[in-house]
Amino acid sequence: MFTSCQELEARIAEYTRELDGKFDGSEGMRYVMLCGGTGCVAANSMGIKERFETLIEKNGLSGKVGVRVAGCFGMCSQGPFVRIFPEDVLYRLVKVEDVDEIVERDLMEGETVDRLLYEDPETGDRIQKMADIPFYRKQKRIALHGCGKINPNKIEEALGCGGYKGLINALKMKPEEVIKLILDSGLRGRGGGGFPTGKKWQFAFAQDSEQKYVVCNGDEGDPGAFMDRSILEDNPLAVIEGMAIAGYAIGASEGYLYIRAEYPTAVSRINSIIKQAEELGLLGDNILGTGFSFHAHVRLGAGAFVCGEETALLNSIMGLRGMPRPRPPFPAVEGLWGKPTIVNNVETLATVPYILREGLEAFTQYGTERSRGTKVFALGGKVNNVGLVEIPMGVTLRELIYEIGGGIQNGKKFKAIQTGGPSGGCLTAEYLDTPIDFDNLSELGSMMGSGGAIVMDEDNCMVDVAKFYMGFICDESCGKCTPCRIGTKRMMEILERITGGTGTMKDFEELEAIGKACQDNALCALGKTAANPIISTITHFKDEYISHVVDKKCPAKVCKKLMSYIIEPDKCKKCSLCSRQCPVDAISGQIGKTAFVIDQAKCIKCGTCISSCKFGAISRE
Repeated sequence: MFTSCQELEARIAEYTRELDGKFDGSEGMRYVMLCGGTGCVAANSMGIKERFETLIEKNGLSGKVGVRVAGCFGMCSQGPFVRIFPEDVLYRLVKVEDVDEIVERDLMEGETVDRLLYEDPETGDRIQKMADIPFYRKQKRIALHGCGKINPNKIEEALGCGGYKGLINALKMKPEEVIKLILDSGLRGRGGGGFPTGKKWQFAFAQDSEQKYVVCNGDEGDPGAFMDRSILEDNPLAVIEGMAIAGYAIGASEGYLYIRAEYPTAVSRINSIIKQAEELGLLGDNILGTGFSFHAHVRLGAGAFVCGEETALLNSIMGLRGMPRPRPPFPAVEGLWGKPTIVNNVETLATVPYILREGLEAFTQYGTERSRGTKVFALGGKVNNVGLVEIPMGVTLRELIYEIGGGIQNGKKFKAIQTGGPSGGCLTAEYLDTPIDFDNLSELGSMMGSGGAIVMDEDNCMVDVAKFYMGFICDESCGKCTPCRIGTKRMMEILERITGGTGTMKDFEELEAIGKACQDNALCALGKTAANPIISTITHFKDEYISHVVDKKCPAKVCKKLMSYIIEPDKCKKCSLCSRQCPVDAISGQIGKTAFVIDQAKCIKCGTCISSCKFGAISRE
């Protein structure tokens, strides 16, 4: 157990040397490092690990080659990954059957297995080092510090990667000085609202109360978002350290991590690190002999998207139904059990230690004047490089999509990017050179949100996209306020009419009126922003809506009720394969005699006929 800051600092130096030795070869060993992120684990990275361990022992390499597991490497579409140190060779899309070749050629003969290296889609060059891959070049890991490098289950490695240096520095300062540092850094909440973190802490600090709380919002629920999950899984100590610094700054001794129950790996690793931190005296009473006490507790999410709203989250922690309450009073004044409480999201808290550890200038050198630092994005959809990225604020959408994301899949044309999840909006090609920050995205009718970024191409129907998000919002509305409970349902019904071919021009007026009613009167941000996906898609893609309403056609050929499957007679080989595969017997004809035809009244638009036809005779119209 560490009893002083000096003692911990000395051990951190030792842990750092030990950790660095595993990467620079000074230990005299080579290391095979595998990605232990959820995506790679799902793709059998643990089976790959077992095969490495078996072959290393079998070939007499024990004591010469070690096997390590770290957190997410970020570029999920290229996993599972294997990284060899000290040469820093990165293999991607590795399968269990590839391990034998890696062991034989690389670990035993010192030759690189070129076919498993990343291939630049533009030049065709094979790239050996992770840092040289375009996906990583413009990234700066601050919130993701240590992710993909340390074993998240071992607190010694997290400490060796700079963990708790920030708290040590904070404990040498006055609480007011810590708050001022966070204010001067310009750090804004990464959970979506972008409220200055230091101001929130300042409000809580000013309250006269014997008991205060720090809450970590890990109830990440946006479709396609996995930023918080990765941080919690890959460097949980960074989040705990951020909470402890916040606790010291506002005078709180208790902290709660509210984490989605659907994140079992994150919950397990957080609990493991909390236990280890308590055993080392890094959590609990009289931390490092300074008189500062801080305890951390884990609470599982209630399974509702609305529990990501801070007042609903606090209700859930207290055992109440997760529903928002009117504000003021704000949680910083009256939160958990009526006591002053600050609620910061995972990424915000993981960023705080960096500022205390590296200093103000190190943080503020990144970002824009109004949005300092970096932002983590879950980049998904129709890009080649799907994954987790952390970029300095100010990087443009074009750089995010085409340089980091590797461009649009299959050479398709970019159509839009949805930022901010269900509460955000779509941005089109005309905005590709817009620097990414809180204010720029808001001014364009979207928002930063927690960091989801879904890219769409020419094959996406924007009316269907709006309907998808509205369906999500309808399902997740808590029902407490009428504008959200009823308004979202009515908007969903209108979108269903439009995509079903029964929409009218009057529907546009109704969508606008209902959307404004939600924006003006809903209780929380979920209801207030519910119409954003509709408003943004109508603004930028009104021609698609009109085509659905007037022409009864879906230009992208996505909306089933507005399209038909047609067999072209001159291409039909009269083989009956499509007819035999049709699940509703909607296709008829005579084998070898007449071209087959589809009965549109029976057709359910399942697409089986297209996938079964070997001659390209069937098309969608």
